[in-house]
Amino acid sequence: MLNLAIAVSIFVAGTLGLPAIAQEYPSRPIKVVVPFPPGGGMGDRIARLVSDKLRERFGQPLIVENRAGANANIGADYVAKAAPDGYTLLVTGEGPLVINKALDPKLSYDPEAFVPVSVLIAQSLILVSNPVLPAQNLQQLLAYAKANPDKLNLASNGSGSNMHLTLEMLKLATGVKITHVPYKGIPPALTDLVGGQVDLIFVGLGTVQQLLKAGKLRVIAAASERRMALLPDAPTIAESIPGFAATSWFGMVAPPKTPVAIAEKLSGAIREFMLQPDVTKILAELSIEGVGNSPAEMTAFIKQETERWGKVIRATGIKAE
Repeated sequence: MLNLAIAVSIFVAGTLGLPAIAQEYPSRPIKVVVPFPPGGGMGDRIARLVSDKLRERFGQPLIVENRAGANANIGADYVAKAAPDGYTLLVTGEGPLVINKALDPKLSYDPEAFVPVSVLIAQSLILVSNPVLPAQNLQQLLAYAKANPDKLNLASNGSGSNMHLTLEMLKLATGVKITHVPYKGIPPALTDLVGGQVDLIFVGLGTVQQLLKAGKLRVIAAASERRMALLPDAPTIAESIPGFAATSWFGMVAPPKTPVAIAEKLSGAIREFMLQPDVTKILAELSIEGVGNSPAEMTAFIKQETERWGKVIRATGIKAE
């Protein structure tokens, strides 16, 4: 009976300790790892915006540290091996969390072991072309591609990226043959798209909005579930191919075994500031949607995304480079 009483008291103390941990957290600086280079990339911008707001909320420094390389796996691996105390966090896109494991089953970390905190932002991809392309909508594009196999090419920011996988999903759904041209980043891909060296790209609206306004690029269709408020005249691919959707997103996760109470505290703070007028203004200017959901909602979202891209990777046999 004594052993049982001790076990029960230990369990109760441990259970009560989680809220206490969350109440005390954070009591020192937090490191926010971004697995991309510093600069103007969306992941880096969002990580710094979120870090600034969490610094205001908690009164503790948040230090953004860029650990780029190996298709974002270097930064993800670093966080996966960090102490599970909430003082090292990862802000990343879909690659390390839902795509890379399907591309390379021998990853040095387990994406499913991360503790989800919150999806931060999301934007549906749009299919954009050089205006000289003799197709102004999806139906014309597919007809042209079927009549001219492999004549069209589509740029992406790298093999295995969601931009590339969205092309492969379109090819699987329609049977068209379009050549994939990988680039080391979006800027050089857009330079060649505007210059006519490539024909198409799947990209976020905010990245190409100014080029669209200047008439240097043309929207073919949106890969959103419903028509986009900022592009109401652009048909969705799903109107022709039911269920077709592709989203670019960034989220925050914590190292494996981080107490859920800490993840909940971070998530609650993120939900609060995502509604602040200055934040909504910044995100609107970038043509992206602030999310700020709960750890449980992020878990369900990651599962859905993992199934979506895993299906495409298995069907095409794409491997990590």
